[in-house]
Formats: sequence, structure tokens, C-alpha cells
Amino acid sequence: MNNITELYSADDAKIMQIAEQARLIGQSRIDEIISFAKKSGIKRIGIANCVCMTKETEILKNILKADFDVYSTDCKVGNLPASKIAGDESKKGISCNPAGQAEYLNQQGTELNIVLGLCVGHDMILNKKSDAIVTTLLVKDKKYKHNPYEFFENKL
Repeated sequence: MNNITELYSADDAKIMQIAEQARLIGQSRIDEIISFAKKSGIKRIGIANCVCMTKETEILKNILKADFDVYSTDCKVGNLPASKIAGDESKKGISCNPAGQAEYLNQQGTELNIVLGLCVGHDMILNKKSDAIVTTLLVKDKKYKHNPYEFFENKL
């Protein structure tokens, strides 16, 4: 295994140290995200959500805005034609645009972005393109109603 200083930058180590300090045993992930953000001195939080998670995004924004400036963007930002992404002119509709979501949040100067229900792959692009650190609050899982742990519960 590599030397720890080769694996983690000083910024990485700081994030991990604050995450340890922010851990709240028995509390929700939202509580831990808020604790982490406060301990990090974060003021601007972004939410990148699936368009089907609009209600949940509004609830989260209302919780976060008590302590932070909050910016959100749904996956259809920019009205990107599906035919452009698919490379198929017959493809109709508006495509998801995770790079556009990252660009919007980058322009807002967010310091922490929260993924709320983005599709597999789209979450990866958002993470890659985001200037801010990213955490996932909710994953999209159509079979298990956004709770993929149920897959494992059936196997245990």
C-alpha cells in the first residue's frame, strides 16, 4: 500500500478529519451533511436533482436554507435535446444534463453539492465536473423505491 501522504492530499485529509468530527451517531444523513458543512465553514450548498425529485428538493432546500445559501438545479437544465446526446436524430424529448447541472452550481460558487436521485452515469458526470465536493443523499432505484439496501436485505 502507498504511503498515506501519496494517497491523500492535505485537502483530502481535512475533509476526512471534518467528516469524523461531524459524524452524529443515530442521526440522519441530512443531519450529518449539515454538521459537516457547518464544521467546514461552508456557506453555499448546491443540490443536483432528478426532475422527478422536485418535491424532495424543495423540502431539502427549506431545511438547508436556515443555515446556508442553497442553489438547486434539476437534470433537465439547459433543455438539451435528447437527439444530441443519443447521437440519434429520431430520439425525441429533453435529455438529462448533469454537466449542465455542474456548470450551473460551479457558477453559483457552491462549496458542497448534494446529489438527489440522479441516474447512474449522470451522477458520475456531475461528480466529475463539479468544482465543489459532492455527496449523495438519495440514489435513484426504481425497483426498490430509491432504497437499494433492500436488495441486500433480501440476500442476507
